[in-house]
Amino acid sequence: MNTRLALLNKNIQLVRYPETLQHPSWQAWDAADEYLIEHVEQHLDGAKGKSVRIVNDDFGALTCWFASTKPTWVSDSYVAKQACLLNLSKNKLDTTHIVFNDSVSPVSEKIDVVLLKIPKTNALLEQQLIDLQPSVDSSTKVIAAGKAALIPKSMLALFEKHLGPTTTSLAKKKARLVFCEPTADKANPSPYPTIWYTEKPRFEICNLANVFARQQLDIGARFMLEHFKKLPSFNNKTIVDLGCGNGVLGLHVLNDSNPKKVIFVDESYMAVASAKLNIEKNIPDKLHLCEFRVDNCLEGFRQEPNNNQVDLVLCNPPFHQQNTITDHIAWQMFTDAKATLNKGGQLCVVGNRHLDYPKKLKRLFGNTSVVATGKKFSILSTTK
Repeated sequence: MNTRLALLNKNIQLVRYPETLQHPSWQAWDAADEYLIEHVEQHLDGAKGKSVRIVNDDFGALTCWFASTKPTWVSDSYVAKQACLLNLSKNKLDTTHIVFNDSVSPVSEKIDVVLLKIPKTNALLEQQLIDLQPSVDSSTKVIAAGKAALIPKSMLALFEKHLGPTTTSLAKKKARLVFCEPTADKANPSPYPTIWYTEKPRFEICNLANVFARQQLDIGARFMLEHFKKLPSFNNKTIVDLGCGNGVLGLHVLNDSNPKKVIFVDESYMAVASAKLNIEKNIPDKLHLCEFRVDNCLEGFRQEPNNNQVDLVLCNPPFHQQNTITDHIAWQMFTDAKATLNKGGQLCVVGNRHLDYPKKLKRLFGNTSVVATGKKFSILSTTK
């Protein structure tokens, strides 16, 4: 599905990524993108001649629109980067002068204009505002955009705390702009990573700002860990912790057994960095058995020759992409797992009981069994 962002007599063709997973109701931009673009075009002359940093551009709408400014792009999402590259290509826009940075490699170059889409979590926003501190001064224009209902006073207080005085626009199409005037005298330390501890064994779990279940063990992961002994043997196997988050499942695999390799995979740069940090802190002697990959599900594995070398995939699927609730990520995880597993390899999934994962897995693999079930969650296993 191709859609066009048409404003001010300019058209940008946009799709979500990957293109094979589209839905008629999905759009690769929102009213906040439109509001932000209109403001910059009308009040900053399209940021011409300015150094621009674009933060959290989920599908590339802002980067495509302002590509001529040769912006710096920053996000924690690998999928967002691929979407941006795809849409730049579709619009035949030059990418050679666009600098792509992930969220764990902050940049300190001074900038004139910051265009920031407000993320879902205050924690990620707070870390991104802290990361901006070395790059902004009193002349920098910081303009954020998001759904009006999702911009509470607590969020505005983060701009005040970490950058400077902050005001908001009137709402338009249920979107709102946030204007911040950096004072250039902020140097607040980051409160991240946050740390909590597992019970038995006692592991110190470090979580960067955008990690899911940043403050406690995710209840789905907890349920799987409670039934770890019912899962297939981990010994001498190549295992993928798919959607690894902070890596707690893979960490327990390494501690409880002797796998050949554990591959930690997530689309969040902060998640993969957190997983690596947790192995280094808790069982550094097993680090040589680990591989850490940022990927869209197992897309990168499928593109490799002789890719079906995995014996077991552990998966606790998310049910949203950015702000859209969907099961297409779970479906891609399942199909990618099937393509990546060797013959006889197994996929073990934990999920809410109300989800139709059993039907999906049976349709894809031809078989599925229930490993464990509780009031809310089930663990399912299927074999290629």
